[in-house]
This record gives sequence, C-alpha cells and structure tokens, in this order.
Amino acid sequence: MTIEESFNKIKEDFELLKEPNAIVEYILELGKENEMKLPPDLKNETTYIHGCPSDAWMVVECKDGKVYFTAEGSSALAKGMIPLILQLFNGRTPEEILAFDPKKLYELGFERILTPTRMQGLEAFLNKIYELARLCKE
Repeated sequence: MTIEESFNKIKEDFELLKEPNAIVEYILELGKENEMKLPPDLKNETTYIHGCPSDAWMVVECKDGKVYFTAEGSSALAKGMIPLILQLFNGRTPEEILAFDPKKLYELGFERILTPTRMQGLEAFLNKIYELARLCKE
C-alpha cells in the first residue's frame, strides 16, 4: 500500500465517523491499543520532539533503504496520534516520505478536533519525521 492509499484509508475512516467527537474517540482507542514504547535510555534530548504540548520522543532506524520510526507520547491523544500518523510513513523509502506533502493531512480535518496547541504538536511531530527521513536519505 502506498502512502496515498494509506492516507485515503484514514480519510475514509474519518468520513465514516463524521463527528469530531467520534474521531477523537477513535484516536483515543488507537492509543489504548498502541504498544509502541521506547526504552527509558532512548527518551533523551536528541529524541525529544520539541513543540509537542505533551512529552513525546521518536527514534528512527534506516534499514534496507527504508525508514522505520518508533515513537512514544505521554498523553492519551498523543498515544493515538502516533500510530495513526506512522501508518503513513513507517516502512517507506526516504524518497516516498519526502515526496508526500504533509499539508495534505489538513484534508483529514485535524483542525476540527485538535486545539491550536495540539496542531502545533502535530506539526512538530511531522517535522521530526521529515528531518529523520532526510537523515536516512543521506
């Protein structure tokens, strides 16, 4: 499945849910199911995502020409947003990631469900993804 196909699947899911509260509940449920954790020694200044309203960290592994992210957030919403967003980017080539316009995510209507501070956190999270993808490309 391409990034576009993954994006369209998320968009379809959100359209089925329609109501902002239902989308938030869906994201919170993803967070309850999220088993992605980082060991304490990887939660440091280098992996910290600055700009998120709650604590969050991300590491990357560049393997066989693909990029693999592991991230952890401290809030219930962050725990759900992480697997939602990473399903677009995990296991892709750096070129695929960098070719995807992150502004396209606005089509999902996050501004309807996230506060301005949380929107800034989403942008910080995306900036970290693109920064790490660029590092894997080098």
